[in-house]
Amino acid sequence: MPDNRNFILAIVLSIGVLIGWQYFIAGPQIERTRQEAVEGQPPEAEEQATAPTAAPTTGSGDVPPITASPTPTLPAAPTGVTRDAALEAAPRAPIASARLSGSINLKGGRIDDLRLNDFHETVDPSSPTIVLLSPTAGPDGYFAEFGWIGTTKDISLPGPDTVWTVADGEELTPDTPIKLTYDNGAGLAFERTIALDENYMFTVTDRVESTADADVALVPYGRITRIGLPSTQGWYILHEGLIGVLGDDGLQEISYGDLDDENEIRQAQVDRGWLGITDKYWATALIPEGGRPFDARFARFDQPGLFYQADFRSEAVSIPAGGTVEVSNRLFAGAKQVSVVDGYQDSLGIERFELLIDWGWFYFITKPLFLVIDWFFHVFGNFGVAILAVTVLVKLVFFPLANKSYKSMSMMKKVQPQMMEIRERYKDDRAKQQQALMELYKTEKINPVAGCWPMLIQVPVFFALYKVLFVTIEMRHAPFFGWIKDLAAPDPTTIFNLFGLIPWDPPSFLMIGIWPLIMGFTMFVQMKLNPAPTDPTQQMIFTWMPVIFTFMLATFPAGLVIYWAWNNTLSVLQQYVIMRRNGVKVELWDNLLATFKRKPKPADTKS
Repeated sequence: MPDNRNFILAIVLSIGVLIGWQYFIAGPQIERTRQEAVEGQPPEAEEQATAPTAAPTTGSGDVPPITASPTPTLPAAPTGVTRDAALEAAPRAPIASARLSGSINLKGGRIDDLRLNDFHETVDPSSPTIVLLSPTAGPDGYFAEFGWIGTTKDISLPGPDTVWTVADGEELTPDTPIKLTYDNGAGLAFERTIALDENYMFTVTDRVESTADADVALVPYGRITRIGLPSTQGWYILHEGLIGVLGDDGLQEISYGDLDDENEIRQAQVDRGWLGITDKYWATALIPEGGRPFDARFARFDQPGLFYQADFRSEAVSIPAGGTVEVSNRLFAGAKQVSVVDGYQDSLGIERFELLIDWGWFYFITKPLFLVIDWFFHVFGNFGVAILAVTVLVKLVFFPLANKSYKSMSMMKKVQPQMMEIRERYKDDRAKQQQALMELYKTEKINPVAGCWPMLIQVPVFFALYKVLFVTIEMRHAPFFGWIKDLAAPDPTTIFNLFGLIPWDPPSFLMIGIWPLIMGFTMFVQMKLNPAPTDPTQQMIFTWMPVIFTFMLATFPAGLVIYWAWNNTLSVLQQYVIMRRNGVKVELWDNLLATFKRKPKPADTKS
């Protein structure tokens, strides 16, 4: 039994060390680094990144023209420009759908104003909606752009200062695409049609008609540019930054910190895939036209501020004299909802687009677990209840193994008097003691490590659920009952202000809410089902372990703590029933009384 407990203890303490290291060491270090980076970034300004590397063309304005150099000099920008002021500074065509609102900047033809109507900054439905894209003249510039690159310097092409023409009153909706036009006055007429579906996918079709006397060769490109270092979660289990699936190279995940060097560039030549920039819950992604090879690139620039960019250049297309050419690319800009992302992968044939959501290394557990929770959510209408139902389902799936394990543990308790006798008989001969114990296990058909399985089988589910709660937007702001308004956030209550009765906000490490306390209590009860270890050190560890886990898990998502508490409760009931069926005395009440019973003082040995 001590060997069994030592094995379980090693597992639990290993998990505790990993969680504790992340919480007390890695987490604060990441936060300090992030704060230093944010404090050191340039003022909010009209700063721009470079467009894809290629042959030069003409143009001027806040974004430099495409040049052969990946690091052209950027103009200095004014400071103190608000987002609203930046939006008013350029002509715009509105975007209006049930899920998106914003506008297209007619100066440059960019998509640089986008709000997500279904999502708010806080759980309060009256709080502002999430801003995804913003113009470069204001704070947090973030935009998507498509265009053409000339193969010679003498071709006049629309650039960042070009004002596109649109019919009066036109707006982009799922039912009405919008058409932008521009004529360079030198034999080339440009037409850009932008369509939007009912969710987050834009289809941008660029058409060029030539009335010139000679053939013209142009290179289609697309880019997503983000100005400055955005605020990130800073957790190792979540990727935030540049992302893509590039042909045979597969998934590419490049964090902002990975591009450490000034003007660092990573690129690849592929014939299929997608690329973009992802946050925890939101993302933008370019999907180049299928069947057309392209050069994909992830880049960081530092002139004069910090800029990140994901871009592509397709192979050149030739426009014959008097002819036309047309290319069509897509832009995803929105929330990373599983059904939406998977739907695009299936309906549009976007290769492995589901990896836009960071399911992690244990994808084969994490995503199926989410799909089951989501199914129960549609049955019960509450993600918290869905988590409870999934916990029961997991218990049923592993019931044969857990049942065998608890039965073996019960048998271990039943023969404990014999085990104590063996230890006393061979207390001076460790080898004979182990040999006698193994004979006893063999005779009684007991597996001494069987008790570890209930702990081991729930660890992968625990981490998979943690991942699901952490990365899926479906869990964001999902309520349970009572005071739990967001299952993806920690329990907001704390015992140290009597759950809100005292008007005081304790520091974060003292935020020990009601559900963490329930979880700690269920863990305490589960441990007290077993006889107290004879070793004083083990007794102390097992006594304090529920307290330690209560403090550690208090900062975890409330949904995870609810799962753990409910799982402990089911385990206690299961173990209790099995012990009674096997005629084993349930020592729960005795152990609870012994825990709180005052120990007598040692007798005075003096005569």
